[in-house]
Amino acid sequence: MRILLIHPNYHSGGAEIAGNWPPAWVAYLTGTLKANGYTDVVFVDAMTHHLDDEQVRARIAEIEPDVVGATAITPAIYKAERLLQIAKEVNPAIVTVLGGIHGTFMYPQVLSEAPWIDAVVRGEGEQVFMNLVRAVDEGRFLSGRRALRGIAFIEDGKVHATEAEPPIEDLDRITPDWGILEWSKYTYIPLGVRVAIPNFARGCPFTCSFCSQWKFWRDYRIRDPKKVVDEIETLVRDHQVGFFILADEEPTIHRKKFIAFCEELIERKLPIQWGINTRVTDILRDEKLLPLYRKAGLIHVSLGTEAAAQLKLDRFNKETTVAQNKRAIELLRQNGIVSEAQFIVGLENETAETLEETYQMARDWNPDMANWAMYTPWPFSDLFRELGDKVEVFDFEKYNFVTPIMKPDALDRAELLDRVMNNYRRFYFRKALLDYPWRGSGGRRKYLLGCLKAFAKAGFARTFYDLGRVGYWGPQSKKTVDFAFDQSRRLRTGSDGVATDEGWVTMHGPKIEHRKQQDAAVSACGGGKEQLADAVEP
Repeated sequence: MRILLIHPNYHSGGAEIAGNWPPAWVAYLTGTLKANGYTDVVFVDAMTHHLDDEQVRARIAEIEPDVVGATAITPAIYKAERLLQIAKEVNPAIVTVLGGIHGTFMYPQVLSEAPWIDAVVRGEGEQVFMNLVRAVDEGRFLSGRRALRGIAFIEDGKVHATEAEPPIEDLDRITPDWGILEWSKYTYIPLGVRVAIPNFARGCPFTCSFCSQWKFWRDYRIRDPKKVVDEIETLVRDHQVGFFILADEEPTIHRKKFIAFCEELIERKLPIQWGINTRVTDILRDEKLLPLYRKAGLIHVSLGTEAAAQLKLDRFNKETTVAQNKRAIELLRQNGIVSEAQFIVGLENETAETLEETYQMARDWNPDMANWAMYTPWPFSDLFRELGDKVEVFDFEKYNFVTPIMKPDALDRAELLDRVMNNYRRFYFRKALLDYPWRGSGGRRKYLLGCLKAFAKAGFARTFYDLGRVGYWGPQSKKTVDFAFDQSRRLRTGSDGVATDEGWVTMHGPKIEHRKQQDAAVSACGGGKEQLADAVEP
């Protein structure tokens, strides 16, 4: 039995300007399949190889798979649906499977617009996909779909969702097959080395209204730090990986285990550097530990900070102050760690003045890097429901953090983009002339110059922020910018539309109920006083 996994060919000029990112989902699924006896697994990375539909068709015909699986975050959903349609066109007998966060919560819409998909895997995929493959192999998939937990499908014209598969309690029993990836294709431009994205934990103990990580994974589970370092050592030794980013939204949540992880990296003296995303409050909490983190190879920290428009809203309830954000950046700088400040722009109360304020914040805080991301409400998040008819665009391909999905009351979308680009131009022009070249002679300076190279490369290619595709050439082009929203896309409603949370059990039930009763916002990543009780001890 042959299984083909395909990564959709989707590009938006966001995080990918730093390089080609290896799709970790493939390694974790393949490892589970092979551990259960299904060793004939093939992977096609249509994104990294920029394969068009006909090239994908040729590869499917050549490989002759029995099952074709694809994954999709929200902006890649249409590309993934099309891949699976092509598989059916090549051979209608192929069982087509979609996984990922978008299908998990939007399966009614996905199946209605892509009825050629035989099954949507909902939530954590390893065990569900393994069970599905076994059912296909044993010839009981069509007749026994209702007995398979964690999937959705169409039967007799109606969408059905089965009972959820329980989360995998022991994540360390999953052994990823990193050898399935073509490692020479995955390079991190700032350092010119191979890059990986391993898991440290899954889920999140918090219930931020704009995020769905906690919904998707349901339970917060963290791995044995030594096992994670075992995996990283394998990546370094067998695949010559020189840089990694932990896939977690906030790996520093569990302080004890994060410290143990760093100590293990130091003990093994692995020739590797790495980066994380985390909250300002965690950096302030761990001020005395930052030298340890740097010694372990931590070189880049991306912080969820503030946007001027956010400061006037309670929607995210970030609870951090401007002074705390500035202090966290100072602490990182003092310890030789590159800091990146993340700003969210494009809320409904955004103005030219608030956008200017974010630039002035960036000047004052002086992070090494700054990123202005467009406010993008995931269609399966609580925040999306709260926004109601303020959301006018349902072309999910544009939900990529670089396209203005929301329209501010005082700005049109082209002007919003232009002013964001003005912030980028001013910030990085100053960094290129007055900062990066003079930041000493060590690894930090090399890293910053490499980041500048990545920005320049994407800028000249006009892939940065999707500028080439939308036709932005500077302030003079504002009137001709075209975001090319597909206005025919609509959000389906009702029982056959967006999935409800009914039957989708998470560990956050009491928190959610309390939030509903109190009608209160929850803490957002980048701020908040909430911490894990067992994570604050050294």
